[in-house]
Amino acid sequence: MFAYTDLAIAFAIALLSALLVTYPVKTFAIRIKAVDLPNHRKIHTNVTPRLGGLAIFIGVLLGSLYLQPRHEHLPEILLGAIVILITGALDDRLAIRPVVKLTGQLIASSFLISSGLIIERITIPVFGMVDLGFMSVLITVIWVVGITNAINLLDGLDGLATGVSTIALASMCVMAIIDGELIPVYLCIVLIGANLGFLYHNFYPANIYMGDTGSNFLGYMIAVVSIVGLFKNIALFSFIIPVIVLAVPIFDTLFTIIRRAISKQPIMMPDNKHVHYQLLAAGFSHRTTVLIIYAFSILFGTLAVLFSYASLSTALIITFVILFLLQMFAEISGAVAGGKKPVIRTFGKMLRIRG
Repeated sequence: MFAYTDLAIAFAIALLSALLVTYPVKTFAIRIKAVDLPNHRKIHTNVTPRLGGLAIFIGVLLGSLYLQPRHEHLPEILLGAIVILITGALDDRLAIRPVVKLTGQLIASSFLISSGLIIERITIPVFGMVDLGFMSVLITVIWVVGITNAINLLDGLDGLATGVSTIALASMCVMAIIDGELIPVYLCIVLIGANLGFLYHNFYPANIYMGDTGSNFLGYMIAVVSIVGLFKNIALFSFIIPVIVLAVPIFDTLFTIIRRAISKQPIMMPDNKHVHYQLLAAGFSHRTTVLIIYAFSILFGTLAVLFSYASLSTALIITFVILFLLQMFAEISGAVAGGKKPVIRTFGKMLRIRG
């Protein structure tokens, strides 16, 4: 049984802590010149402090101290989070090379693996439970590094990564509550609270960015929660539920990799062709673009919850809906591969949204 009063208190502690700590973090970021400078690839026109992820981390930490969760893997999860946080902070201040960031992510993953927190098996329709064997470690590393970078790549507009992460965590929290899984619920509650506290400062027009400090930390923690909860406790289609929950960042990342491979660009080189930039190019305002992607995230999160507890016939119907939504998402983000934007331009004209 969950102590819902304790969850509410922990949520409030995480929210208020992140909300209030963001003020000194902002001052500190400006003082050490950990700021985001405008350039041709970015939307903002003002120098904006980074390091907002520190406030999110502190909110999560204080909320967790109240709950005092006990789990065999928590020490290694915390060590990995600290490595991720330091790596992100160095990038926010010094703009370190991608290979250095990747090294930090691999080190964080190694803490999880050394503790035994790995994706050991998945459930596949027809085949049933599949033991991954020696592939467990590799798949765990790919999952943690992949989700960490997916959230990082999504952090291109004010409040986008913060909001999408919150929606994904809320979906995971609902499934964990239904399954009676205490630790995933604890982690989700404090992460959601800290995110919402920071979102007050980060939603358009943002006066601080979470930076790589925040996007890497959130990506890492979402990957951890999905391993502790979804992969280990969802009996049906366990391999696809986390993918549905995180469909927006995952598929945007996949399309980015494909696009850069086709154009023979370095895969980790930043650009302005992600789905959020293309919605802006279609004529949507900054705020409306973020809200559209929020809506997609809510749809995928809701479908993931329904999918995980549906009968086979209902699951098939939901699958078709998911495929349709993914096709829409592919049209939006993939139309630019050949320099074309007809779908999103038409979509924008139909809705007549200009913010």
